[in-house]
Amino acid sequence: MAELPIAPIDRLIRKAGAERVSEEAAKILAEHLEEYAIEIGKKATMYARHAGRKTVKAEDIKLAIKA
Repeated sequence: MAELPIAPIDRLIRKAGAERVSEEAAKILAEHLEEYAIEIGKKATMYARHAGRKTVKAEDIKLAIKA
């Protein structure tokens, strides 16, 4: 189960052009977004550690997204 709230996910889908969004659709997207965010976080953590830091910085996130 995703930790992301459903309401903001619903708004994102509507912002993309949907008139109506089922709760199940928002939940599925939330789960996938969370998985993607975790993968980015893992890569960013690896970059921070490689740089000798414990703190993940914006530059680490940017690198992780590009990788």
